Amino acid sequence: MDSKFLPDIKKTELDNAVAAGDYQGVFDLFVQPLHEEMYKRQDFTFMDELSEGQQLLLSYDYVRMQVLQGGFIQFIQNGYVGLLLNMPEWLSELGATEVAEVLDSVLKVYVLNRELLDKSTTVEEFAMLYNELKEFEQLDETFHHLDADTIKLLAEHATGHAHHFATIR
Repeated sequence: MDSKFLPDIKKTELDNAVAAGDYQGVFDLFVQPLHEEMYKRQDFTFMDELSEGQQLLLSYDYVRMQVLQGGFIQFIQNGYVGLLLNMPEWLSELGATEVAEVLDSVLKVYVLNRELLDKSTTVEEFAMLYNELKEFEQLDETFHHLDADTIKLLAEHATGHAHHFATIR
């Protein structure tokens, strides 16, 4: 699906980030306007207007913001697990098979522990989830390890197919 939302990105900013090898900067140039529009609308149905590539960037950024801060348990408890559904396939298509496998494993652990993970928790109960669901520890660690390479891959893909992600001016 083509995007109904193509933000403007300054060519000079993109060129400078690419020339500097600043993959995080390139990634941010493509994903920040999506976050801004989502925040402005206050509605996740905005995702339906985005191309698969844009959905992947935005979804991946939500994953990393949560997981790098509090792990997959925090990500799931904050209600974002639905963002994972298409990500393993999309990431595999781009060659990010290791991180795709991690996210697929997260979904499997989630399904096996859905009742426990979907219930509302107090702060104490939330903290106990980390003791009860140790299988997430390795998944969190592997995700952390793969993040920089995944960002690089996503930034290179977005740059190479920029017209699917933004209008470069």
